[in-house]
Amino acid sequence: MTTENGGHGQNAGRDDRDDSFHVFDTTLRDGAQREGINLTVADKLAIARYLDDFGVGFIEGGWPGANPRDTEFFARAREEIAFKNAQLVAFGATRRAGGSAAEDPQVKALLESGAPVITLVAKSHDRHVELALRTTLEENLEMVRDTVSHLCSQGRRVFVDCEHFFDGYKANPTYAKDVVRTAHEAGADVVILCDTNGGMLPAQVQAVVATVLADTGARLGIHAQDDTGCAVANTLAAVDAGATHVQCTANGYGERVGNANLFPVVAALELKYGKTVLPEGALAEMTRISHAIAEVVNLTPSTHQPYVGVSAFAHKAGLHASAIKVDPDLYQHIDPERVGNTMRMLVSDMAGRASIELKGKELGVDLGGDRALVARVVERVKERELKGYTYEAADASFELLLREEVEGRPRRYYRTESWRAIVEDRPDGTHANEATVKLWAKGERIVATAEGNGPVNALDRAMRVALERIHPQLAQVELTDYKVRILEGRHGTESTTRVLVTSSDGNGEWRTVGVGTNVIAASWQALEDAYTYGLLRAGVEPAE
Repeated sequence: MTTENGGHGQNAGRDDRDDSFHVFDTTLRDGAQREGINLTVADKLAIARYLDDFGVGFIEGGWPGANPRDTEFFARAREEIAFKNAQLVAFGATRRAGGSAAEDPQVKALLESGAPVITLVAKSHDRHVELALRTTLEENLEMVRDTVSHLCSQGRRVFVDCEHFFDGYKANPTYAKDVVRTAHEAGADVVILCDTNGGMLPAQVQAVVATVLADTGARLGIHAQDDTGCAVANTLAAVDAGATHVQCTANGYGERVGNANLFPVVAALELKYGKTVLPEGALAEMTRISHAIAEVVNLTPSTHQPYVGVSAFAHKAGLHASAIKVDPDLYQHIDPERVGNTMRMLVSDMAGRASIELKGKELGVDLGGDRALVARVVERVKERELKGYTYEAADASFELLLREEVEGRPRRYYRTESWRAIVEDRPDGTHANEATVKLWAKGERIVATAEGNGPVNALDRAMRVALERIHPQLAQVELTDYKVRILEGRHGTESTTRVLVTSSDGNGEWRTVGVGTNVIAASWQALEDAYTYGLLRAGVEPAE
């Protein structure tokens, strides 16, 4: 698929994808409305890359023009992400009542975003039209018709979200269908029926979708909220009724109790319905992608999430364990490796060799079919994750661990003698943060001190002062994001701290993880991995 306007090549995604069925992700917009999620632009870019890797067809990036963050995201995504699978989608509303789509500022902002696909939200509940928009039912139809046709004339592909559709259909089915029909006739490729309040049940959804499809002839999609706990089931019921476009969010993130969860929906489509909705091999990355996105939004991955939770294929001793020794399929509905997960016996953890082999291949690290090597990596990962490390969202740290096992020694470009960070609280209310690092590099002992706007920033600066003269390549490396999570304590008030650092050299980003009994120690580990990986990326040969 292409657009007539220039400048969209980097966001066009695949143009050979079978267009008969759409997987549409709205994590960056609807998912971001979850309480406790506050995405930076860097977060949104990272999640967009993960979703593109997973192979969804469309990624809704937000509402350009509505806030500076979303406007910046579209500008940066256009320049920084070469989408392999997905097309970037801008979200907005139909023009204002009494105006013209061609002159409407927010419609212009949608076009200026450069997104090749635009999703418009339209009112389909008569009471919302009259009370919220404060206009007539006929003018609302004209707003839909004018906005859709104008955007289509500008070479954009247009989807229309019919907000509160199912509630509107109950109140006035004729008008709700008129909105669908108007959008379709104006040129919308897909009209999405939204269960905005999340109150529907599967049988109800299936009946309404089937009727609307027969009465309007429009291509239909489904957007389900999870307020009855039925969002995934409602989405699949809509597919059963003929919908060919599903809107979901990663891990079910969303307002109130959330949205239809992308991962069980996609798994059901691929494994239960037999539909090919992802690129070949992408389904096996599902668990990693789910956990990586959870790390980016700084939420603990749900252990009991279907398909991707660490407990999804966990079995306790007893009848289940005995049966599984004979045949794992006796108590599992699928082979967990198909979704990148592993079966676990809670009394003796089982290895996830396939995941390690798949990841090694992706990172370009040749494991040579060495089962003993893979087993060692699995055990090290298990041991470190028991201490609080996580590698789903820290590919760089994992690659360093993997290379250490393959090469028989860690990658060392320098050796740390010691480091310290000092925080001074002064009587006048000001603070000073100073760090000193002592390193050995290329046979030279280096002592460097620096100040920063916090102890971690001071350590980062001191490390740069120490290493940039020896390794000038590090001048291009900068820390772009920093997250801290306090893990559950095991002994009274003691706790473990995990730090996730994102770094960039201008050509790409990577993430590293550190774990310690305090935030400074954990940060130092993550920084050491970050600079080591930066030198690895730069092609620098290790000192030892």
